[in-house]
Amino acid sequence: QVQLVESGGGLVQAGGSLRLSCAASGRTFSSYSVGWFRQAPAKEREFVAAISRSRSSTHYADSVKGRFAISGDNAKNTVYLQMNSLKPEDTAVYYCAAADRVGTTNYGGAYAYWGQGTQVTVSS
Repeated sequence: QVQLVESGGGLVQAGGSLRLSCAASGRTFSSYSVGWFRQAPAKEREFVAAISRSRSSTHYADSVKGRFAISGDNAKNTVYLQMNSLKPEDTAVYYCAAADRVGTTNYGGAYAYWGQGTQVTVSS
């Protein structure tokens, strides 16, 4: 089992950047592939990005491709989401999640472990 804690959210102007962190405790984080999801008010949760167990393969939603980058540091048991060129429509609570699988997936149901989320607000 693994516990996840997100950090790094906040308020930023459009065009700005933030880096979210997902820190894991418990079972070794390198045993899991990791995804980032987000949920805006009155909207369904949506996939943002994922990284494979080996941290060598990544997958992005079309809406963030070219602006966001997911990376991992297994020595620190942490996965990051670098968010650049932020837009007001990126405003949401961002969650990291861990899946006991090798490859990436955008299917939320594949992720057994979830963090509590961190708020990202982008002002226009």
